[in-house]
Amino acid sequence: MVEKCITNVKIIRGSPLIPGDKSISHRALLFGAMSSGGVTTVSHLLNSADVNSTASCLSALGVKIEKVDQKTLVYGKGAENFITPQAILDCGNSGTTMRLLMGILSACPQLEATLTGDFSLVKRPMKRVAEPLNLMGASIKLTNDNFAPMTIKGNALNGVNYHLKIASAQIKTAIMLAGILARGETVITGEIHSRDHTERMLAHFGILVESNDKEIKIRGGQKFKANDITVPGDPSTAAFWLAAASLIENSEITLENISLNKTRTGFIEILKRMGAHIETKVTLTNPEPVGSIKASFAKLKAVVISEHEIPSLIDELPIFAVLASQAVGKTVITGAEELRVKETDRIEAIAVNLRNMGIKIETTPDGFIIDGPQKLHGAKINSFHDHRIAMSFSIAGLIANGPTTICDAECVDISYPNFFSTLEELVKNH
Repeated sequence: MVEKCITNVKIIRGSPLIPGDKSISHRALLFGAMSSGGVTTVSHLLNSADVNSTASCLSALGVKIEKVDQKTLVYGKGAENFITPQAILDCGNSGTTMRLLMGILSACPQLEATLTGDFSLVKRPMKRVAEPLNLMGASIKLTNDNFAPMTIKGNALNGVNYHLKIASAQIKTAIMLAGILARGETVITGEIHSRDHTERMLAHFGILVESNDKEIKIRGGQKFKANDITVPGDPSTAAFWLAAASLIENSEITLENISLNKTRTGFIEILKRMGAHIETKVTLTNPEPVGSIKASFAKLKAVVISEHEIPSLIDELPIFAVLASQAVGKTVITGAEELRVKETDRIEAIAVNLRNMGIKIETTPDGFIIDGPQKLHGAKINSFHDHRIAMSFSIAGLIANGPTTICDAECVDISYPNFFSTLEELVKNH
């Protein structure tokens, strides 16, 4: 168990290289593997525990993946040629790995596989993914009807008309991937306005997707075509440095080559609403809008965030809670019940740690209320082995009185292995 000590700093400045986007990295590997022949060269792939879980599962399914210099080569095999793995597929802490593989493997009649994960992943709900897949003819056996470990017996699937009840890119993508491998057409309606990386990237890999505000349509039997892709920087990772620059006087951060996909910029929009000094500039648009972000210190004011805004900043809510503690007025979050079924119950984890640091916070079933500004004092932080909690409270430690200790700090490896060394550099520069 690694502990990290964070102390108060006077200034933070720099232009750190932001690791590749996690969502896009997973999909680049999976879509490259599903391509019928050809090699997909992935540049700036995120090197983290979660993405490595996807790579190792694909290797176990017979896909050749190799690293050459700074690039990752994925040799297309086609899902129809995936092989039955010789061992249980371990998805580690990665919900994306597990849920997307559920969609793919359900439609592979040639194989049978068991999927499991770490102590946290086996507590996360999987019935929400299995349900639509089972309607398509999948055979998924869950533990206690909702959890991993699970056994999937591949079947020939049929398209489905499915009304999505939860705004989840993972569920949406699992259905779409199964739909591409199924017979007939798949139509998804309902809560479809989560991250749209899948829709954009499928087109990049030669798959025709029809989507509008009301529905997503996808025709079965289409073939993936290998295509090189550069993974932009992850905006959810960038959020920590944008928050630090906004909170610490005289600070300034400039970030280049970040995904500015509108389904991911909710945090930036909210920061602007709080009065933050943030500038963005799009430099590339295909397959993802990519550009630069500049942030500097500003006095923040409280905001109210409601349900329709949550999908575009769900991963940034822990660091947003830290910002809210320093904003003038009452911050209210509603519609964020999904936070309770992430790597940990993030609403509870936020509350426990903010209270440890002297902050009054009221929790609700679907969010929290914070009156600010309040003074933070150093404390022992329980990361709950959740990377976003560890990183959010490291930023809180930069403005707290007295030292802050992050327990289980190694959990940052899930998405940002260089987080603490980057933090040291940004502080040391000044």
